[in-house]
Amino acid sequence: MTDFSDMLEGYRRFRTTGWTQQRERWGELSEGQNPRVMVIACSDSRVDPAQIFDSSPGEIFVVRNVAALVPPFETSPGHHGVSAALEFAVQVLKVGEIVVMGHGKCGGCKAALSHELKDAPPGEGGFIHNWIDMLDGARETVISRFGDDLGRDAHRAMEQEGVKVSLANLRTFPCVRSKERSGELKLVGAFFAIADGQLHLLDEASGQFHPATQEAA
Repeated sequence: MTDFSDMLEGYRRFRTTGWTQQRERWGELSEGQNPRVMVIACSDSRVDPAQIFDSSPGEIFVVRNVAALVPPFETSPGHHGVSAALEFAVQVLKVGEIVVMGHGKCGGCKAALSHELKDAPPGEGGFIHNWIDMLDGARETVISRFGDDLGRDAHRAMEQEGVKVSLANLRTFPCVRSKERSGELKLVGAFFAIADGQLHLLDEASGQFHPATQEAA
């Protein structure tokens, strides 16, 4: 299992290979960033957007949190971390696309579906439950479809419904809504299946996810 000492060895390899080989690029990045795509993904250690999309440094602006959720636009006092990152990406960096990427075997979506943390106090699961209650509407949709059979198919449906929730919440932000209408901004729903490494894209017209590419036979 990797610990921090192993990570330091990785850093040293990065310094002698990745950083040195791309020194000019890092020099450019030291002057500022200009990513064209924002990715909202889960904090899960298995779904690193930079690795999945084989991206170079500075190419994508990434926000990660439990279940890749975007809260709806609101102006109440509080610490709005996702909203602040979204505002920065759209208004300052002027990204042209926002990708919401859910994934298979998502613990946050599983907890949202099972309500296993419903009565947990903060510090013992309560923070998680208060965050994923954004998926309560999606939970009702999944349960109405699957009933008491909350197995793998129901979990997959919940994971994909979560992407739709975040896309809908993105559109409650005035800056996102206006830029999407003008064609300055495109929203994309995606789902990464860990087991087979397949990326699926959401067709919002049909509400269905389809593989991004078909592997060669």
